[in-house]
Amino acid sequence: MIIVRVIKSARYVVAVCDSELLGKKFEEGKFQLDVKESFFLGEEMNEEEAILVMNRMSREDATFYIAGKDSINAALKAGIIEKDSIKKIQNIPYTLILL
Repeated sequence: MIIVRVIKSARYVVAVCDSELLGKKFEEGKFQLDVKESFFLGEEMNEEEAILVMNRMSREDATFYIAGKDSINAALKAGIIEKDSIKKIQNIPYTLILL
């Protein structure tokens, strides 16, 4: 399952992560990926639902933080990220994209 949280601030922030990564921290050298519940905890949904939300939010002034294999794959299917924007820490894919 995928967790999606939409935060309204000066611009929308959309936090998307694989549910099993929630609350975990990954470190590799000087880099860190911290999937904090205080930021990522939102609504749990399947891939199709997550793609719908990402598509809708891509039409807004939004920033996306995406972590995890399933979440990244959903973002690729939604067409909001390209493969070359994906990075990895401890083999966990993630990206930050401003639309």
